[in-house]
Amino acid sequence: MCPNVPQPERCSASPSGTPSADTRLTARRLRKEEGPRRQDAGQAGSKGYGATLRVAPIGLVPGLRDEQRAGAAPLQSVLAASHPTAHAVRLPAADTDPAGLVGQLRAYAVDHRTRYHHTWLDDLWTRSQDPSPEHFVARGRDECLAVLDRLQEAVRTVSPATDPCQAGGEGRIAEEALATGLLCFPLFPDEPVTALRRAACTAGDSDSIACLTGAFAGAWPGADARSADRTGRIEYRGDLLAPGTLWDA
Repeated sequence: MCPNVPQPERCSASPSGTPSADTRLTARRLRKEEGPRRQDAGQAGSKGYGATLRVAPIGLVPGLRDEQRAGAAPLQSVLAASHPTAHAVRLPAADTDPAGLVGQLRAYAVDHRTRYHHTWLDDLWTRSQDPSPEHFVARGRDECLAVLDRLQEAVRTVSPATDPCQAGGEGRIAEEALATGLLCFPLFPDEPVTALRRAACTAGDSDSIACLTGAFAGAWPGADARSADRTGRIEYRGDLLAPGTLWDA
């Protein structure tokens, strides 16, 4: 059970063998068989939640210029999922106020609606049925804009007791994972643990939703907001400390 958060009908996590997992395995196999070109390994019909999860660390890497971050984010998605919606995700900077986060993400999507990062994505768009790279990326932006529009209303009206999947979707595709994970954050902007509990207890793909909520909730207050007791109980903590130290340096 998930304490301090009203219980939905069920708490669920991704079963093994989900479509997103199949996409990653297929991409790895094609990279081995077809060569190193990521464009040939990506699955053109995929827009699974895994694409958004891989983007999260790019939003936190220190020292990147905006242009580098904007190009590196879709590159992470291209490693397996090539649907343009996967490329339309940009996680918030640490100084973005939770109350204005959805509006800023929407403004970014509008301003960059037809911006295709050729340096990073090369000829990926030719694997789709789109007539141009601009059309390819605009299709993905429009799908994200649609879910962000729905989310703007939900942020104002949804109760913490309501399963966030009812407003944002079950989180099994990229734009739904973004929306539902993002919705759980402003419900509890100053209570990251409670936000994670809300995200982990849904009728959807709760582990993916909670992963994104954790990225938003962690970027806002920073690592110092976590208690020593909780950070000391992180699974595989010892394995994570070494690369984390290099990251901070």
